[in-house]
Amino acid sequence: MGDLLSYKKLIEEHYVDINNLADLLFKLVNSYKLLIGGADELNKIALAKRKDVKKALDRAEDLGEVIDSIVDTLDKISYDYLDYCLIKSEIIKNKLDLKHICKEMDDELKDINKASN
Repeated sequence: MGDLLSYKKLIEEHYVDINNLADLLFKLVNSYKLLIGGADELNKIALAKRKDVKKALDRAEDLGEVIDSIVDTLDKISYDYLDYCLIKSEIIKNKLDLKHICKEMDDELKDINKASN
């Protein structure tokens, strides 16, 4: 039983890692949009130097590479968690007792009817 709990803890930690990466991705994409917008605004200023616009675009490009790396990582590691969810769902589905669920639903509907009368 200890091994099962360790495995569940490992999967939960894996989910936390995926969630943290997704959160980081969201923040970096917002920063990327701001960098692109800033470079665009700088480009529209007549007195702005070309090298300043290029530096701003280079910063956005560097961040874009980081974003691409996170997307690639999420693409690779999320399948493990999705497989876990699918396997767990199949096990739950196979263990469900439909008669018990139907009785629970009937009891809840009876309670609702009693409460509304």
